[in-house]
Amino acid sequence: MSILKQFAKETAIYGFSYVLSRILHYVIFTIYLTYRFPNQSDYGIYTDLYAYAAILLILYTYRMETAFFRFGSKKEEMNKSFSTSFISLFISTIILTSILFLFAGPIADFLKYPDQDYYVKWFALIISFDALAALPFARLRLEQRPWRFMGIKLMNIFLTVGFVLFFLEICPRLSDQFPWINTIYDPDRKLDYVFLANLFASLLVLLFLCKEYFKTKWDWSFQLWKKKMLYALPLVIVGLAGVVNQSIAVPLQKYFLPGATLENLSQAGIYGSAAKLALLLNIFTIAFNYAAEPFFFNNASRKDSKQVYAQVALFYTIIACFIALGLLLFIDIFQYILGPNYRQALFIVPILVIAYFFLGLYYNFSVWYKLTDKTMIGAYISFSAACLSVLLNVLLLPVFGFVVSAWAAVSAYALMTALCYLFSRKHFPIPYQIDQMSFYVIISIGIYFLAKFLDTLIEGNVARFITHLLLLLLFMIVVYLKEKNNLVKRFFKK
Repeated sequence: MSILKQFAKETAIYGFSYVLSRILHYVIFTIYLTYRFPNQSDYGIYTDLYAYAAILLILYTYRMETAFFRFGSKKEEMNKSFSTSFISLFISTIILTSILFLFAGPIADFLKYPDQDYYVKWFALIISFDALAALPFARLRLEQRPWRFMGIKLMNIFLTVGFVLFFLEICPRLSDQFPWINTIYDPDRKLDYVFLANLFASLLVLLFLCKEYFKTKWDWSFQLWKKKMLYALPLVIVGLAGVVNQSIAVPLQKYFLPGATLENLSQAGIYGSAAKLALLLNIFTIAFNYAAEPFFFNNASRKDSKQVYAQVALFYTIIACFIALGLLLFIDIFQYILGPNYRQALFIVPILVIAYFFLGLYYNFSVWYKLTDKTMIGAYISFSAACLSVLLNVLLLPVFGFVVSAWAAVSAYALMTALCYLFSRKHFPIPYQIDQMSFYVIISIGIYFLAKFLDTLIEGNVARFITHLLLLLLFMIVVYLKEKNNLVKRFFKK
């Protein structure tokens, strides 16, 4: 099997597990909630709290899973690397969770949820369970066990969905027949049960992953731990900057949009739900990164590793352009995923598609500083982009509204991609096929605007649908004609 075909297979498996889990998550937490919660501020609170959770998860894990890849990629080193990382994570998780419990009240006041300090405690537990599960998931990826990875990820989402439906659908229907249900269900706290569902599911998944811990021979190495921390701490900045760029929009909108808090949360809910329509490209981007990170480390010793990395970047560009084009050509259909009160911000979807495309390119270009242990440069790059994103949001949100957050994401990811590529040319030059990659981007943009022009000439939704389908097929034909003597042969080479 060719190395590119092997990578594609792993990406497909990770992608299937991630796509299926996200689809289920999408059905419940986008389609279902936007219909179930007509009050947009509820969805704004949901998006707001999970943005903070994403930031805290980076602090809880402090990129120990990536350090595990770096220092455990050789079979004889894996056990010591895993056990050293886990002991460190276990101690730090207890400390951080205790701090959040101790200061839950002041934190809730700062977040403008003064009577809901239990939110802080619940999310502290959710994040602690997810942090302790991160290392076993990383081990499954490094050991190239994507099927087990997929099964547990799907179990997580099935449990979450099951608990949500139990609380929001089954309990209300049974409360009259079984009065005891009223002791665990309050119809005025529907959003709370979404968070509780996540809490219960995360706990059960961690318990299921305990097998990965029990089979480990515990072996702590202080010297190895120091190396890992020096390697990983700059990546914490990278991770925080990445989460800031992806998730900070709604919290900033809550504080810097010109309305009152509840009104701002409603606007944030509209933005957050519309942003979910760009999820399809982001799903591929994250699935790609799940497979790419261990793949890059495992193949670093190959003589042709740089050529392989260049092929992977071209592979990403083609698939990402195809997905982005398909999403934008059929946005009129995808809009019905959202409840009627959440469709006002469809115009930000093309902007965020551009942002997620740059994010995927950044994942490709960032391989150089991870392989050369120059993670501090990666931290500088990500920190610069995060500062740009926050600055644009803070200065422009009061003037132009939530569209600023979408353009801030594009600006931040474009800056990260450009800087990472330029630094790679100096420190770890990889022969990326920039001309080829740019060609597919230009073709995609051209087809999109051609579709917009043809829409002004064609009447009827069916005729437009067929036209858009033919234009998407045109892109596929262009890819085949251009790559049949290059990427296709390499892909299927034994």
